[in-house]
Amino acid sequence: MRWVAEVGAATERSVAYIGGLAEIFGKSLWLLFVSPLKRDRMLQRAIHEAMAVGVGAIPIISLITFFVGVIIALQGAYELQRLGAMQLVASLVAISITRELGPLVAAIVVIGRSGSAFAAEIGTMRVTEELDALETMALDPVAFLVVPKFLAMAVMMPCLAIWADLMGVLGGALFGVAGAGSTFGAYLIATREALLLRDLTSGVIKSVVFGMVITAAGCQEGFSTGAGAEEVEVQQTTLPWTYAFTGRELDSAIGLYYYRARYYDPKLGRSKKISRTLRHIAAPLLGASLR
Repeated sequence: MRWVAEVGAATERSVAYIGGLAEIFGKSLWLLFVSPLKRDRMLQRAIHEAMAVGVGAIPIISLITFFVGVIIALQGAYELQRLGAMQLVASLVAISITRELGPLVAAIVVIGRSGSAFAAEIGTMRVTEELDALETMALDPVAFLVVPKFLAMAVMMPCLAIWADLMGVLGGALFGVAGAGSTFGAYLIATREALLLRDLTSGVIKSVVFGMVITAAGCQEGFSTGAGAEEVEVQQTTLPWTYAFTGRELDSAIGLYYYRARYYDPKLGRSKKISRTLRHIAAPLLGASLR
């Protein structure tokens, strides 16, 4: 029965950690409106955090998502050409980038750069007793440190996700022009026709959720730092694993919601419709069953 106790203890720790994330998010949201700090001071700190979170991440996000778009187009074209559907490469790249990969890549880069930096910053302040000094000066550490980070993330993560979408589409366009014999204008027209507004909004919503999770997890790890410099490193390195188990579940939940909202009819118990892309690919294989 020892394993039962271990599972119970692990479950208790997980629930407590999620509760801590919810607590720090709720307190930050409350202090955003009732904090005694001056609004201009909080705005200045938020702008400083936004520059570090957003502008500093643009080069690496651009590089990664551009080549992700190229790889998706290359690997997708390898199979699509067997079905005579090379014209669907643009749709494949656009939908996969905007719905999932753009916000996901942006979140991974940001949690590696800024999330770990949040944990290290607050953890170092915990070890050096700077947080105690803030409380001595009647300054709430959450209002002074965490709220500006939430504001910066709420603004910059959607911007980074949209920029990642653009770079991914341009990467796919590079292959479309160089490897698929398309023109740049025709590729952009195909991309525009393939995308719906909900494809873009789902990615933006995911990016906002990712930003809130990254900020809450990074700050929570920082506040949980124990005594000693080694604890700062421990809390900093555990942050990516935390996001892997929390952000991805939220990502899956949002994706499932949009999938059911678009393709599933609960009254019929089956799909409402099949997108033009899937219909075009599957019709030669399944015949009349799609009509």
